[in-house]
Amino acid sequence: MLSVQQLAKMIDHTLLKPYATDDDLKELCRQARKYNFKTVAINNCHIPLCNKELEGTDILTDAAVGFPLGAATIETKVFEAEDAIAKGAGEIDYVVNIGKVKTGNWDYVSEEMRRIVAVCHSHNIICKVIFENCYLEDAEKRRLCQIAVENGIDFVKTSTGFGTGKATLEDIKLMKECVGDKVGVKAAGGIRHVEDALRFIEAGATRLGTSVGITVIEEYMQMCK
Repeated sequence: MLSVQQLAKMIDHTLLKPYATDDDLKELCRQARKYNFKTVAINNCHIPLCNKELEGTDILTDAAVGFPLGAATIETKVFEAEDAIAKGAGEIDYVVNIGKVKTGNWDYVSEEMRRIVAVCHSHNIICKVIFENCYLEDAEKRRLCQIAVENGIDFVKTSTGFGTGKATLEDIKLMKECVGDKVGVKAAGGIRHVEDALRFIEAGATRLGTSVGITVIEEYMQMCK
């Protein structure tokens, strides 16, 4: 059974709303410090503020790149990743070019991933790729997982939370089956309670993205009593 702290360190405490204010971000970081989450997952303009608020902790800023559509050029995403890291991002989550996936342009998808992973790994930064599974067929998800393994990415991730669907147990199982122990699997979107979190972990998730991390942890504390 996971300890409360082990579960907390699987959570990316998320605030990606376009209208998030500085006060909202400060509160997010206060919550992250209280519960000792793994990261705060934020839009990258907030990195300096959050790093200041998290100073003296091991909690990282997890910056969104190409978010939420994934439709920027490779060069734009590479620059965005470089800029986020220069400003202090501790992890990067980037959205794959969904249109290129649907077109079957796997060379483009692989080149994009290779270049973003290279930027991250040159700075010893974890890199996650967001699939946005609600738009994809299972065969496309499997091919993306194969490309992810080939390019040495750290995590494959289900969704942005801004698409038409959220993480599903079926997708977590499929992604875990494809990547095995070579790549982590992040479930994002649709985690509202500790039961959701534990089901995703049992299915193979090794990281959780949620805006209700406090609810998950406090419910888990009650379970562990």
